[in-house]
Amino acid sequence: MRERQSRARRIGWIRDYGVYVALLVLIIFNIAATPNFVALDNLRVQLVQVAPVMIVALGVAMVIGTEGIDLSVGAVMALAGALIPLYLGYGVPVAIAVALLGGIASGLFAGVLVASIGVQPIVATLALLVGLRGVAQLLLGGQFRQISSPEFNNLGTGSVLGVPIVVLVAAVLAVIVGFLMRRTVFGRRVVAIGGNPDAARLAGLPVRRTLITVYLLSGLLAAIAGVLLTAYQKAATPSTQGLLMELSAITAVVVGGTPLTGGRVRVLGTVAGALLMQIVTATLIKHDLPESSTQMVQAAIIILAVYVQRDRGGARR
Repeated sequence: MRERQSRARRIGWIRDYGVYVALLVLIIFNIAATPNFVALDNLRVQLVQVAPVMIVALGVAMVIGTEGIDLSVGAVMALAGALIPLYLGYGVPVAIAVALLGGIASGLFAGVLVASIGVQPIVATLALLVGLRGVAQLLLGGQFRQISSPEFNNLGTGSVLGVPIVVLVAAVLAVIVGFLMRRTVFGRRVVAIGGNPDAARLAGLPVRRTLITVYLLSGLLAAIAGVLLTAYQKAATPSTQGLLMELSAITAVVVGGTPLTGGRVRVLGTVAGALLMQIVTATLIKHDLPESSTQMVQAAIIILAVYVQRDRGGARR
């Protein structure tokens, strides 16, 4: 009995703090073994690259917290990016507003499918993954579209007090989502629904409205990431923008300690998970290891994270 309790405590500790320890160890290793790792230019590049993943992962974490899944986020990014060049002629604010509205509409549609019609989340968002990318390609005729607006492109390449704008946006959004999850009634409802949706309904919680809101927010965050990535690349690329982003986001969420079984949302863990996977990839590349090695290491980290979360899911059910 004591041995079982001790094992449970160890697993719990790894689940709660493992991602931070792994991130710290990896940073220390890189400081010692990777040339120019702490150079400002390198740190800037790593943060800029991970920012869109982090933003998308924040939305996916909320969805997973309800025991759902959102596979449409990469396609939403492509849709948002495709809308930008179509409306830039009306001004940068209008173009960004239309792109964000596209993300909101996509998330709202996914939420209605899941919460009101009863479509399984994986099926609803998989359909949107295919459909929205098709819409994005249709809007631009399947073509790459260069964007030459300095004002818009500054969102992706500019800085404020030396900090890239995309990084600042990601940090602000992480704080906002963290506040929503920990300090508001909405956050408590998300966790309650993920923990036991039937009990949440019996308790009179607005399950349908909360689920729709969660998917809407996920769509909005994906659209923000799409706008920033379009500005950074100075182009809209509907066929490739956000491709496989859903997998990167889910990986960051799971590695960060949010269980796929719902009932918990770890915002800081999600941020750390995104940073960990980015630095793992950068480390392997800088040490001239082949891409296959990178994929195998990432797969091993994911399997370990899912295994650690498994005990919690089994205990809850």
